[in-house]
Amino acid sequence: MEAAILKLLAARAATSTICPSDAARAVGGEHWRGLMEPVRQAARRLVDAGDVEVTQGGSVVDPGTAKGPIRIRKAR
Repeated sequence: MEAAILKLLAARAATSTICPSDAARAVGGEHWRGLMEPVRQAARRLVDAGDVEVTQGGSVVDPGTAKGPIRIRKAR
């Protein structure tokens, strides 16, 4: 999952974000819905490693407590 997130971010502008569903679709194809929580967990691990940030409404949030839709971007 981490590799999928980083690959998608590498293919976008430095200021762009991805939706966790983008990574889930990249890994799971048409069976992506069941991968949403694993993608969110992978995003949390990448935040802990300092590789990405998780945002809501354009503001960085704690991925461990964020509720609802999130976006993932390269760490700034």
